[in-house]
Amino acid sequence: MTKKSSLGLSPEIAEKKEGVAAVNRALQVLNAFESSEDGLTLSMLANETGLYQSTILRLLESLMLAGFVKRLPDGRYVVGPRALILSEMYRRSFNMTDYVVPRLKQLVAAVDECASLYVREGDQRICLHHIQPRRSVRMHVVEGKHFGLNVGAAGHVIRAIGDGAEGERYDTIRRLGYSVSQGERDPESAAVACPVFMHGTSLMGAISVVIPLYRFDEATLEKLVPEIKRTALELSEDLGGISPYRP
Repeated sequence: MTKKSSLGLSPEIAEKKEGVAAVNRALQVLNAFESSEDGLTLSMLANETGLYQSTILRLLESLMLAGFVKRLPDGRYVVGPRALILSEMYRRSFNMTDYVVPRLKQLVAAVDECASLYVREGDQRICLHHIQPRRSVRMHVVEGKHFGLNVGAAGHVIRAIGDGAEGERYDTIRRLGYSVSQGERDPESAAVACPVFMHGTSLMGAISVVIPLYRFDEATLEKLVPEIKRTALELSEDLGGISPYRP
């Protein structure tokens, strides 16, 4: 049988992170419950995971003993109470900065330009984090500052992905997975931004790289887009998001 998915990771990441086969299969079974809030039968689990029913039964026995899965009287399986404890532990220990800042630093090291993360706040966007490169001429953005959604690459991404805004520009952003702006928010700067997702396909915000306009050209764009997409994809995976855009 062919496995439908791995552990909720992108194919590229899954190939590199082999781990322990039995543990991977058990996690694969747990991840299958995302497809149904009402629980899954053994045959449904086999269909979702691509594993043999005999293998799933052995995994379910261990998962039930640990409290991660519960069997209902009608034969359906549901997520057990132990998963709620892990969820609460994750909620209490979660600090977005721990995920965002290292990814932005990684991006800055790759492109040698400024990088920021913007999130929506009402009808504006706010800069949550900003990392500067080590170069003499660079663009500076103050963390916590608000900007409009109608100007700048990050604002256009939030409107296109988050609002489903209509128009050729927004259709292009949704198709390509990135936005470009030149001289909009600042007449001397250009920006390229990509969406970041969390909790599945929910838009969290946009990663943006800003550079002086005189350094921006087609070759620079071709270099920036894959790096920003890669960082946005990795940060999305860090936050439990699923991005449809690949570098």
